[in-house]
Amino acid sequence: MSQSKQTFITAFALFSLFFGAGNLILPPFLGYNAGSEWVWVSLGFAVSAVVLPILAIYGHARLQGTMLDFGNKVSPWFALLYSIIVYAISSTLPSPRTASVTYEMAIDPYFEISSLWLSTIYFVLVLVFVLNRTRILSIIGKFLTPLIILILIVIILLGLFSEIEPMRQSIFNNSITAGILEGYQTFDAIGGVVVGGVIVISFALQGKYDYEARRKMMGRAGLFAGIGLFIMYAGLIALGAYFSGKLEIDNRTELLNTLSITTLGNIGTAFLAVLVSLACFTTAVGIVTGTADFVKGLFDDSPLAYRITAVAGCVLGVVMGQFDVHYIIDVALPALMFIYPITIVLILLNTLPERYASKMVFRGVVISTFIFSMPDFFASLNMEGIIPNLRNSIPLGEENMGWVLPAIFTFIFLNLIKGLNDDE
Repeated sequence: MSQSKQTFITAFALFSLFFGAGNLILPPFLGYNAGSEWVWVSLGFAVSAVVLPILAIYGHARLQGTMLDFGNKVSPWFALLYSIIVYAISSTLPSPRTASVTYEMAIDPYFEISSLWLSTIYFVLVLVFVLNRTRILSIIGKFLTPLIILILIVIILLGLFSEIEPMRQSIFNNSITAGILEGYQTFDAIGGVVVGGVIVISFALQGKYDYEARRKMMGRAGLFAGIGLFIMYAGLIALGAYFSGKLEIDNRTELLNTLSITTLGNIGTAFLAVLVSLACFTTAVGIVTGTADFVKGLFDDSPLAYRITAVAGCVLGVVMGQFDVHYIIDVALPALMFIYPITIVLILLNTLPERYASKMVFRGVVISTFIFSMPDFFASLNMEGIIPNLRNSIPLGEENMGWVLPAIFTFIFLNLIKGLNDDE
């Protein structure tokens, strides 16, 4: 297969692995609440749900390693702990959420089947794909993703060109920040460091390409996937905003159902069921595969460790998939406020040239980010009393981004010190 063809197949696979439950149900409701300011929330959403995950893919393209390599410059122990936390969160929240969304939107309205049976069948199929991982890129990239994109484009275009009422006013105080924080719920920055490792290992298993070829293909595939993701997100956000003036809905899944029926009529529910099932399924495959790859690497590339982890991940998916979608989203917030800031700075540092991202810089920026993100974490647990008034006294603290300026300051300060030492 030529490198160009492999690049496009990988881009399609990346799109599909990223585009899961949250990516489908979050943007329309975000646009619905933003109303006339949908452009600004689109830009904010793109920062955390497009730019960061694609930068994570670029970082993997440079490193050509596992997630452990993302944190090794801080310390090997930190890298191991960070990786374990990320994979634990991925296995217990976004992966099961795909089954929950599939049940609520694609199965429960039409079939008399329990969520337990659906989750069981769903994750058995996920396990089949994971255990045949050498064909994942080909199957997802060639067949599943084009169908997802086609259905999405039809729904978006029909909705945007239909007759609409004036849009509502935004409910957000800061639309850009609201978009960024809502993008956290897609888990895509975390997905980038997980899925990037899956792509690296999938290329290695093919054994056809050298380091430079893999780096270029992954970088280009990430760019193409990012463009596709941005177009779809902006379209879904605009769709929610355009219908905000004539709908009264306070539920993410209900809004998506209503939009599909409004644009495609009764057949829209069938199209939406297929779209939801495919989008969720491919994401679950990517998460379980990435987790199994990680554990396999810890046990000297043991195939048994890979299989056991894959089975355990699917069993956990069945158990957690019984919870309501919106409950999972609410429960995920504290975990995201804890791990996302650290993930963001690791992604950014791993994309920078070596001279700006020394071990000292990695350690200082990560420590600073961790310390100043704690008030946001405690606030998400309704435990602000632990550090009274501190969150609001930090710049951007009220926007749940109090870690940003300290991280930037630490990065600049440590690089200045490093530059002075190098000149001596």
